[in-house]
Amino acid sequence: MELFDHIWKNIRLATVMDLIDILIVAALIYQAIKFMRGTKAEKSLKGLLILLVVLQLSEVLQLHMIKFVLNMVMQVGLIALVIIFQPELRKMLEQFGRNRFLFFKRKEANAQGMQTAIYQTVEAVSALSWSKTGALIIFEKEEPLTAIINTGTTINADVNAELLKNIFFVKAPLHDGAVIISNGRIAAAGCILPLSGNLKISKDLGTRHRAAVGMSENYDSLSVVVSEETGAISMASGGMLKRHLAPETLERMLINELMPHTEEKEKRSYSLKRYFRSKSK
Repeated sequence: MELFDHIWKNIRLATVMDLIDILIVAALIYQAIKFMRGTKAEKSLKGLLILLVVLQLSEVLQLHMIKFVLNMVMQVGLIALVIIFQPELRKMLEQFGRNRFLFFKRKEANAQGMQTAIYQTVEAVSALSWSKTGALIIFEKEEPLTAIINTGTTINADVNAELLKNIFFVKAPLHDGAVIISNGRIAAAGCILPLSGNLKISKDLGTRHRAAVGMSENYDSLSVVVSEETGAISMASGGMLKRHLAPETLERMLINELMPHTEEKEKRSYSLKRYFRSKSK
């Protein structure tokens, strides 16, 4: 009862700023837990929580030796956490660094050019899916992908379905890497991408899909991937992989992600079938 009385007194003394402070801390803890789910750090975090519980029990049960050992461990706990969670902390800081103020945002690509790039990409992906030819195409968003572009061969060409199909042709020299589309143009091909460390990714998925997810985890980008085994079309965004997409669905998702602020988007985003029909005429 004394504990509840103490808590109630603190609640009565709380101000609006205290409430805001608590909500901010809760949001940060939630984001940290969400970020660590499915990674190797999740198991380490569980082990740390177990140590904290054991430390509290050793104090209650008067287990002096265990308490002494755990206290010694906790004294260097901060340094140990930095070493153990170094990859996750680096990735988290990189994500914070990607958040930009509105006046720091890069100039958006021409709407008509981006729309054409989307349609040409979907046309190429549809053909590659039918022939079960593996492909990996990355769309740059707000964050520049200069470091990834530098790992491949510079192309600097308009997005064209035939060019994309030639790049991913099985015997082509650049078919194993990824194509990077920046500002509505093909910036480079044969690029090397980071692989995802997410343990929850299906074991049936190969390196191409893991690279697509890893790219969307590490950078503000969209990854379009075609399976070499099944021809299935997938798209990765924010570390999430959406599989077995129809070409029309992929087209709609790309427009929603890459052209979110375009006025009268629905009027201009005519269907893929109508686009192919007008092109054939």
